[in-house]
Amino acid sequence: IQVSHYSPAVNPGPFVYPGITRLNVKSNLNSVYCFNNLIEGECNKMGIAAGNDISTAPGKTPFNPLFIFGPSGCGKTHLINAIGVRTKELYPEKRVLYVSARLFQAQFVDARLKNQINEFIAYYQHIDLLIVDDIQEWETSPKTQDAFYHIFNHLHRNSKRIVLASDRPPVALTWLNERLITRFTWGTTLEIGKPDKQLCQNILRAKIQRDGLDIPSDVIDFIATTANGSVRHLEGIINSLMAYAIVYNHPNIDLKLAERVVKRSVKIDD
Repeated sequence: IQVSHYSPAVNPGPFVYPGITRLNVKSNLNSVYCFNNLIEGECNKMGIAAGNDISTAPGKTPFNPLFIFGPSGCGKTHLINAIGVRTKELYPEKRVLYVSARLFQAQFVDARLKNQINEFIAYYQHIDLLIVDDIQEWETSPKTQDAFYHIFNHLHRNSKRIVLASDRPPVALTWLNERLITRFTWGTTLEIGKPDKQLCQNILRAKIQRDGLDIPSDVIDFIATTANGSVRHLEGIINSLMAYAIVYNHPNIDLKLAERVVKRSVKIDD
């Protein structure tokens, strides 16, 4: 199949190519979200093991599709992105693509408007590892689900890898097309929970070390306790502390400053 005209305005880079056989995919991966920067705990241990298996032996693993679910801020995006980063490191010739469900839907709508649905589907059917984040975003778009159904079937039939992430398990996506729910459960479904206090502390220490900061233990303990088990909150608090220290010439990040930042960043449970 030769496709030479598909170029959606919402994301022109990956879709501009002279022919499908010479497709050059821009992976949309964040190199910071790699396994080296992913701190392991009980809540994500199984997910990390499965992700490593997929990226080191993509053609042999039974985890296909790998469906990761968990609450917002628990590290799902980091994990699925790390799978893509490791795969590209080990197999640079592989066509790896990370895409949010919202962007996928926007591209699909753009393709419909341009009467280029076949080109859109053909592009995605030539990916070796397709990673789709936040698929709960497709709740109001049955036509997007239909398009993904055809893409999924082709990739799975040809032993290509599929990694999906959502804030809930497939059986809880009650609005999803039944045939997609069935396919999402063909492989492995794993839950990523919120990190406990110990993992939060380990994540903080790792980030502090990477950023070259000097933060005392009592501040680390306070942040880990008040971040409500959200990796996103942890990172945001540390970034805010660093900004305050620079802007207000406050070289010592103490508990008083941490309390001030956390109060503005996180809703603390009573």
